[in-house]
Amino acid sequence: MTKQDPYVMLAKETLELYVRTGKRPDIHDYDLPKEMTDKKAGVFVSIKTKNGQLRGCIGTIYPYAKNIAEEIVNNAISAGTRDPRFYPVREEELSDLVYSVDVLMEPEKIESLNELDVKKYGVIVRKGFRSGLLLPDLEGVDTPEDQVRIALMKAGIGPHENYTMERFEVVRHGEP
Repeated sequence: MTKQDPYVMLAKETLELYVRTGKRPDIHDYDLPKEMTDKKAGVFVSIKTKNGQLRGCIGTIYPYAKNIAEEIVNNAISAGTRDPRFYPVREEELSDLVYSVDVLMEPEKIESLNELDVKKYGVIVRKGFRSGLLLPDLEGVDTPEDQVRIALMKAGIGPHENYTMERFEVVRHGEP
């Protein structure tokens, strides 16, 4: 049996513990790689069913927690219980869930769609206080135009409004 990725394992075990007991794990109880406990980064936790249906996805563009491990704990709980598109995960669903964790690199401003590659970069669109983000390499998102259109829709920004764009790369752990 292969050793499970520690990023994915922490997300999975966090949500399972939280759904069953209402408690958060103590990251000190895990033997985690140093980069998870020493570094900070924005993190997205995505949860799907085994048949590929999205079940929850919540993340942070910039870090709010003291390290990547705590960011994963916070976002795993939020993805499973606070994603407004879904009802909270129930205990009987836990065995049917598949997790992925995307660690975000620093976003950089871009001026045009030509600077996007949907497989390599995610996109952030902004207009005032509204912003929308789409992760890279998502099924069914095949062009930069698709990527930006979806991000604009998520942000409630009209396609003809004057908005800014940023791109970012991720280190993906687990299934997309």
